Amino acid sequence: MNTRMDRNKLNIGTYILRPYARTEQHVKDLAGCGIDFVVCADYDLPMLDLFEKYGVGAVVTGILPHWWGGDGENAGNLRKAISRDGILEAANKYKDHPAIWGIDIGDEPSALDFPYYGELFGLVKTLFPKQFPYLNLYPNYASVSQNSEDETTCQLGTKTYDEHIQKYCENVPADYLSYDFYVYCTTVRKMYENLITVADACRRSGRSIWIVLQVNSHVPQGCMSENMLRFQAYSAMAFGIEAITWACYTAGWWYNQVLDENGEKTAQYEKLRKINNEIKTIAPLYTEYRVTDTHFVGFKGKNESDVAGSESIRTRDSLSTGFIRDLKAEDGLGVVVGEMVSKTDDSRALFIFAADDWKDEAPADRTVTFKTVNADQSLACFGLAGRKEIYRQGDTLSIRLRSNEAAIVTVR
Repeated sequence: MNTRMDRNKLNIGTYILRPYARTEQHVKDLAGCGIDFVVCADYDLPMLDLFEKYGVGAVVTGILPHWWGGDGENAGNLRKAISRDGILEAANKYKDHPAIWGIDIGDEPSALDFPYYGELFGLVKTLFPKQFPYLNLYPNYASVSQNSEDETTCQLGTKTYDEHIQKYCENVPADYLSYDFYVYCTTVRKMYENLITVADACRRSGRSIWIVLQVNSHVPQGCMSENMLRFQAYSAMAFGIEAITWACYTAGWWYNQVLDENGEKTAQYEKLRKINNEIKTIAPLYTEYRVTDTHFVGFKGKNESDVAGSESIRTRDSLSTGFIRDLKAEDGLGVVVGEMVSKTDDSRALFIFAADDWKDEAPADRTVTFKTVNADQSLACFGLAGRKEIYRQGDTLSIRLRSNEAAIVTVR
């Protein structure tokens, strides 16, 4: 897809920049927070000029008629609501701008509307050749249809979430799949099940994975901590995520946004800036590889309940691959490991994430141990602040990770 977004990097976005937060200082601060693009931006020429100045992209809402699946009451009605003639008319009125990276074409549609979205996706790419059509999907905790094929008041439009994702891949010719997941409204088990479903589908169909995570809170009391942001981001990166979008920067939904209703920074600004900076520190190395599989190692005792009862999450006591063996965390605590292969040669890597404290209740230092397959292998470790030390005791190697910290071990 030939667009203004640099798809060779890991892009970080956010939802919603209200008019009260569009001064030059606001946009400068937005870029300083590590934000590459904003979703749900309208066509505000002064704002877009500032975006261009500070290197921020816009996924613009309002160019085309808006569509949201809602609670399912709109399911199956997209073709009636948004005609091809209406899209053509909107395109004739459209004025391009270098800061516009994407055109928002909808949010959380039912699978009943995927066939028509497939048509619209191709049409929008033709009419807006410098932009990508942006379409975001439901998470797996959306309601599952219990009604017949003739009834349309459901969210997913399918009997299962796996089928929902399959129908998207069959009907919509996008080279990415974007969906939102707010783990602090549900469970870790469902988060990982959702990542497994989407990652498997994207690997089969050759798509990249984009995800929307929460920097704000679904309840007024309490804010997302730094470690809660890390938990979401690095869990997703262990599955090969290529774009992370944080909700919400200004008022959109829920509470405790990055900026308050007066456009002033809240405590969430510095937290988000710090985590985005960590992601961007490790991202250049991360994007040299692609994740081919993801493993759950440990998850005993303290965090066993996080993944218990899932048919799709297969935990193991230790991990051996073709290039390392016997990887495990002390005390059996959970680590999520993305197995990676270089995009340019045959070198391998592991993305290792200490997933033992998702509620940020008792962070601690952890040791992850492993052994090499061949004595002549060259290993290096890179963390969220740069190079990390690999310790050796006999034939056992180890790295140290804080709860909710991640690192990449390269093997050449």
